[in-house]
Amino acid sequence: MQKYWTRRHVLSSGAKIAAATPLLGLGSNALAQFPPPEPLSDPRVNFVTTTESAAWQQGSLYKPAFRWTLLNLNVDPARSLGTQRIEGFGACFNELGWTSLRALSESDRESVMHELFDPAAGARFTYCRMPIGANDFATEAYSYDETDGDFDLRHFSIEHDRNTLVPFIQAALQHQPKLKVWASPWSPPSWMKRNHFYAEARAYPGMRDNGIRPDQIGHEGEDMFIQEPRYFDAYARYFGKFIDAYREQGIRIGMVMPQNEFNSAQNFPSCTWTPEGLARFLHSLGPEMERRGVEVFFGTMERGNPRLLEAVMDDPEAARFIKGVGMQWAGKNALPTIHREFPSLIVFQSEQECGDGSNTWGYTGYCWQLMKHYFRSGATGYMYWNISTAQGGMSTWGWAQNSLVSVDTGAKKFRFNHDYYLLKHLTHFVDPGARTLETTGTCDDALAFANPEGSVVVLVRNELSHSQLVEADVDGRAAMVELPADSIGTLVLKA
Repeated sequence: MQKYWTRRHVLSSGAKIAAATPLLGLGSNALAQFPPPEPLSDPRVNFVTTTESAAWQQGSLYKPAFRWTLLNLNVDPARSLGTQRIEGFGACFNELGWTSLRALSESDRESVMHELFDPAAGARFTYCRMPIGANDFATEAYSYDETDGDFDLRHFSIEHDRNTLVPFIQAALQHQPKLKVWASPWSPPSWMKRNHFYAEARAYPGMRDNGIRPDQIGHEGEDMFIQEPRYFDAYARYFGKFIDAYREQGIRIGMVMPQNEFNSAQNFPSCTWTPEGLARFLHSLGPEMERRGVEVFFGTMERGNPRLLEAVMDDPEAARFIKGVGMQWAGKNALPTIHREFPSLIVFQSEQECGDGSNTWGYTGYCWQLMKHYFRSGATGYMYWNISTAQGGMSTWGWAQNSLVSVDTGAKKFRFNHDYYLLKHLTHFVDPGARTLETTGTCDDALAFANPEGSVVVLVRNELSHSQLVEADVDGRAAMVELPADSIGTLVLKA
């Protein structure tokens, strides 16, 4: 029987390794020096890599061959991580996203939108988020009805959005007509809140003063929305009018969440709720959305406490409307428990953490870890935050954040940032309906998916300062790839 030597055998054999039994049939000198790997030429196999200095490059593919430092990655298309299938990928339509893109020439703006949304081009976004009224990347604080006591919503209007959010989404639909959109508010109309103000906190150091009074400050764990039936009813109808008004613009909102980050009192539009308060509101919101064929998810949830969802699911009337849950920021820590306790709920990563506006490659490496955690924990939707910002990524309230695209509004130039290419490594190849697959082997820094048509997509990260060979075995088909130093790569094996 031929002997397959291990590193331990070689180290113990000293200078006599040349006389050792041949390794893997490569000959007696194989232990001292391996021959160059043989390139793999197969139209059914593709490999793309990105580093800090070279994005979206055709990677090196080889036929399988033993090397001492070779890592193995095994993928079995029959072994899925859970039963849920991928819903889609995207980002958020924010007002400052459109005002930054509007600074570009029409041809450059169209080039960006084509790259993000065209079904065959770059990121191929299929499922995006939008705010209901103002959020922290709005041009100003506003709602669709600021007339105090207007319970009949006679003054409801989306006129503010006609200059920003409506054309932004319509431009995306021109490239991806099947785009799905979901929405959540950051704040209800201020007259529906106990403090009658859009924000609930003073400005953080270095951020813009919002003029809030001490008696208007809100706190985590309290309901700042007025907990009375007529307010719940009016707010549910406010959601309904929003859905109807956007449908008149050719934009269908297919899902809503009742509140963005309901635990966070912020110096920008925000509203804190208790889980019990949200459950009471869902009694009104659920039927209003059900009449329009709009799904309701719980969220967005930014705390790592699964009890926040459990308390709502303990209310049978509220629970019957909840089809999924949106998790972001520290909410990721509760995701494994929530997915285990409520396996039938769809899980969205509803907002990727946004950084500080510097758009560094190092932060993109952190975002890879986030992506890996969410998909391994059951997420089937993944949403980036800012599609585009002006250079520096500053919000209206003074918080600099990362974005997929940065626009130099003075020079009227743009660039795609590192985070964009990380996301593209996922979204360009993985289709809605795909299954997240289990991976095993010595290469653990990976994600794998099986597309509905049968292709398998493997994302692999190399954090080392030197290149790394990885042999991927997918249901008996093997290919060896060379990941450049500090890189991300995507391997696709077509059926």
